[in-house]
Amino acid sequence: MNLVIVESPTKSRTIEKFLGKDYKVLSSFGHIRDLPVSTFGIDIEDDFTPKYLIPKKAKSVIKELKETAKKADQIILATDEDREGEAIAWHLKEALALKDPKRIVFHEITKSAIEEAIKNPRRINQDLVDAQQARRILDRIVGYKLSPFLWKKVSRGLSAGRVQSVAVKFIVDREKEIEAFRPQEYWSIEALLKKDREFGAKLFKIKNKTIDKLEVKSEKEAKEITAGLKGAEYIVDRIEKKETKKYPFPPFTTSTLQQDCSKRFRFTAKMTMRIAQQLYEHGHITYHRTDSLNLSNLSLSEAKTFIAKEYGSNYHSPAKYKSKGKAQEAHEAIRPTYPKNTPDALNLDDRQKKVYDLIWRRFMGSQMSPALTDSTRVEIKADKYCFKANGQILKFDGFLKIYPVKFEENELPKLNQGDVLDLKKLEALKHSTEPPARYTEAGLIKILEENGIGRPSTYAPVISTIQDRNYVEKNEQKRFVPTEIGRIVNDLLVNHFSNIVDVKFTSNMEDQLDQIAEGKKEWKQVSKDFYEPFDKNLQEKYKEVDQKEKMIEKTDKICPKCESEMIIRMGRFGKFYACSAFPKCRHTEPLEDKTLDVKCPNCKDGQLTEKRTRKKKIFYGCNKYPDCDFALWDKPTGDKCEKCGSLMIETNRKQIKCSNKECK
Repeated sequence: MNLVIVESPTKSRTIEKFLGKDYKVLSSFGHIRDLPVSTFGIDIEDDFTPKYLIPKKAKSVIKELKETAKKADQIILATDEDREGEAIAWHLKEALALKDPKRIVFHEITKSAIEEAIKNPRRINQDLVDAQQARRILDRIVGYKLSPFLWKKVSRGLSAGRVQSVAVKFIVDREKEIEAFRPQEYWSIEALLKKDREFGAKLFKIKNKTIDKLEVKSEKEAKEITAGLKGAEYIVDRIEKKETKKYPFPPFTTSTLQQDCSKRFRFTAKMTMRIAQQLYEHGHITYHRTDSLNLSNLSLSEAKTFIAKEYGSNYHSPAKYKSKGKAQEAHEAIRPTYPKNTPDALNLDDRQKKVYDLIWRRFMGSQMSPALTDSTRVEIKADKYCFKANGQILKFDGFLKIYPVKFEENELPKLNQGDVLDLKKLEALKHSTEPPARYTEAGLIKILEENGIGRPSTYAPVISTIQDRNYVEKNEQKRFVPTEIGRIVNDLLVNHFSNIVDVKFTSNMEDQLDQIAEGKKEWKQVSKDFYEPFDKNLQEKYKEVDQKEKMIEKTDKICPKCESEMIIRMGRFGKFYACSAFPKCRHTEPLEDKTLDVKCPNCKDGQLTEKRTRKKKIFYGCNKYPDCDFALWDKPTGDKCEKCGSLMIETNRKQIKCSNKECK
């Protein structure tokens, strides 16, 4: 009997279907050894030796695996092919005291892939194991050494992390950009012209000048231009026609799948990875933690056959893609294991079908022809000014047939050089520059990847952690906003532990982990090089920083239990009243709701008050609740709309607008 050990019971059931009666497939149910939860667990003096423990929940699993292993002729470790999977295989070897287990890897759970892997076993790759160990140790050093510092200087329950702190910094920095933003006014001049039918054109330059984009920065300038165009003749001056190609997108990597699922379905990264894991373990897609764009020759051949049969050979255009930056090209991109299996051919639940459909279409689309458009650019002279109109018509849909992308056709009337056009309307439109947008999950993943922060397997847990720690929260638009405590922790780290939140430093650390995985660096030396300056700085900052005292606000309130003075403290979930006699007296109270000088427009009697939901999100409701249930997410300014009389509000993007959605 041959024993095969994998991490997941679903994976074990799928693999067992492909192997004969001579094989028994068991699951380790994830990690079976890890660093202790309650203690540091790393012996710094003994070359950073980690002290691994077997969790209680894993002990019964270990017992079963040991008993089965004794009866087995051969033991095969078939954990995932990334560093974490390699580390799990090594931990299994150590925990089960296996002498020389065989290690197999595969990128997809199919009969042919499993059989091929069984024929070509290898040994555990210690370099990959060491890279994963180094990551865990570096993260443990930051988490277990820096978190107590935050407890002492800010508030208990806080934490710092090597990657999570950089993610929070991106969000805080973006918020500061938005706060510092001052909108700039600008104007556009647009003409509605006609020949056979109407079409729009925009003023874009002054005739005989090299300004490609005409900048109109005030209403006065706009009025001067429209006045100067009074009585002008609009003549077609130049027509440029060309065929343009829109190329398909490459297949998905982990980050692009997470980004697309966030944009299209509003799935969190965590949810996307959970669904992708299910699809992988059931054998429907290839491994979902990858930064490679590589595709197997077999998958390309199957895609060609399917596309030619279903859509015609003119729709097929073979393509191989190369990853930007560093990627493990031995891996593959995320794709369907059997391209012929359309989404409707599989028995999937609604969410699984959405994700599989997206992966299937993206892969198939990557092997299809570009979409062709006929593009037309027309320049129209009017006195000393020049207007521009653009048109495009889809000539051949290509990959758009299977992978829908937002595309708007704009057909212009048939125009010839020298044609005189009728002016139907000329108007000057006022615009304001917009502040940078807050990060969505997709946007945060994108910037982390672009800066080399973290790896495919880390994005989802990092995003979950910074929300669980209450450092950031999502607003109504599902965009990240830093909390007060998140900003305080970030500013403290920026001022005193700049390396921890420095993008280049963190990216360089990822490169060093890659070098350990390639056998070019020794993990203990990398850990030492990081720890020694970090620990020296930490000890100095314990003496220097006195942040906690600055965060205490005095009040006139008296503690109802011991009659000591009540103070306002900062906690993990924001400010609260606490007795100044702590720890002798542990009495606390929530802060009162902040009443605004704004009458409730609904009941005309109550005042609008700043309130918080259970998840600590701020909203503005009537203080006569539950008799009056009026509420707003955006902060009321106190002013009334000149057009409809509704309350004016200040949006998250610092724009002042009417609260009545029907009022423009």
